[in-house]
Amino acid sequence: MGMDKRIFGRKECCRKMKICVNNLKFHIDHEPTESELTSAVSKTLKIGTGDVSDLSVLKKSIDARHKDDIRYIFSVECDVADADRILNDSRIKNVSNADHVKYVVPEHVSDAGRPVIVGFGPAGMFCAYILVLAGVKPIVIERGESAVSRKKSVEEFWETGILKPDSNVQFGEGGAGAFSDGKLNTLIKDKTGRCRFVLETLVKFGAPANILYDSKPHVGTDKLIKVVTAMREFLLEQGCEIFFSTQVEDIVIRDGAVRGVVCSGREIDADKVILAIGHSARDTFEMLSKCGVQMESKPFAVGLRVEHPREFMDISQYGEYGASMLPAASYKLTSKSTNGRGVYSFCMCPGGYVVNASSENEMLAVNGMSYSGRSGDNSNSAIIVTVTPDDYPGEGALSGVEFQRKLERKAYEIGEGKVPYQRYADYVSCIKSLNSSSASGADFVNAVSDVSFGASFVPNTKGMNVSADISTLLPYEISKSLVEGMTRFGHMIHGFNSADAYLSGVESRTSSPVKIPRGDDGMSINISGLYPCGEGAGYAGGITSAAMDGMYIAQQVLS
Repeated sequence: MGMDKRIFGRKECCRKMKICVNNLKFHIDHEPTESELTSAVSKTLKIGTGDVSDLSVLKKSIDARHKDDIRYIFSVECDVADADRILNDSRIKNVSNADHVKYVVPEHVSDAGRPVIVGFGPAGMFCAYILVLAGVKPIVIERGESAVSRKKSVEEFWETGILKPDSNVQFGEGGAGAFSDGKLNTLIKDKTGRCRFVLETLVKFGAPANILYDSKPHVGTDKLIKVVTAMREFLLEQGCEIFFSTQVEDIVIRDGAVRGVVCSGREIDADKVILAIGHSARDTFEMLSKCGVQMESKPFAVGLRVEHPREFMDISQYGEYGASMLPAASYKLTSKSTNGRGVYSFCMCPGGYVVNASSENEMLAVNGMSYSGRSGDNSNSAIIVTVTPDDYPGEGALSGVEFQRKLERKAYEIGEGKVPYQRYADYVSCIKSLNSSSASGADFVNAVSDVSFGASFVPNTKGMNVSADISTLLPYEISKSLVEGMTRFGHMIHGFNSADAYLSGVESRTSSPVKIPRGDDGMSINISGLYPCGEGAGYAGGITSAAMDGMYIAQQVLS
């Protein structure tokens, strides 16, 4: 039975108390049916199968700690008879109250007017969605193209190298997340029910139902484009206006309050403007700075993409038998370098591609992407190192933006417009030679594993690429930290630091280098009616958290 249809439900004529049952284990050679899950629950609770009803899957994960005995782990929610006795029986383990919160859409407020939403990524899209559900008809302004047109522009860029600065991997309907696998995992605790609501909404508009319970949910770039298109069509039916290929050129501010926006010389009146601009909208940051909007620089991270063969990564995580049975394997790795910087994997793409994610001419940034099947030959992730304002001294809140641009110009020059890549062993050798004091020291001892991937292993890139020396791309201290991290990751996953692994760069768009402070009312602390929102404003770090922040701001607008 396919898991995408296992949101089980049967109505009961009498009410039973709902509880959660965790840690139900099943071998990976067989996904359990509804009947088998019910049997496992009845065995755990020591009750009959007839006393279990209205069962639904809450979470499905993989326990691969023992490669010879990998298991699916399920958590389910169900109605059971005599629940109080079960919950108070100390002999029954892995049982709890079903206490998750259901999100309630705010009621319509008559004086909400017609807010303007700038940006139609996850934050802007879910902000608009909540507003229309509450009866408000916002105006959305998006500098990029609609999803289908944008997809064509992106693919043409990858084939020809001719960039559309306003419609690319960073800009357009769906935001940057539409071209990065559609990963939906988040570390935010869902105390309001917003996270679950985001997932349910995506399923409503065409995402696979398994994102509701998979421990690491993802949609895939190919399917996510269809989902955002369907969501946009619904918003239009509800009276929302959406303008694509339209950029906000100015914010109209009088007496410390928003009065509208200017697009293509036309002024749109609005006393509520939501800035869901994404963290690549550098020219918009500059415009906001000129308008006097208070902003500040913030820490972020930069680094390089690393690629391994997917088969190697699958076997290293699951063993040979598990690799033959399970989807492409993911990983999450963290470390700390001797200079105190955090080093960690980011935006891991199983069976994916390194993509040219540039948004400015003569600058080059990379990202990672997978399709829904995650069946590409390689798996990749960014290996990034934390940077702070001390690394990019300068005046003003946009010094981090200039730091990013400097790295991206250098990457463009090194690759002559193509994505530059280098074997890991060659990268380490070059880094070692850059600093004579480290040449004979312990910094690079055992930095490269002897695991070989063979001559058939090549980079898997969307966009033209070229072999080049990228050892001088990052500042030396950041490169040194990256090598230290790779060395430690090689102890966690043997062969991760293989001489044959490929690095490419630069990964500079991990999170916003800017924060736009806001008060408890969701508004800018110095401009009334201006609502900073999502990743670009510094309040989110991925599709789900950005969507949740968009919902939060919608609530603030409605209140």
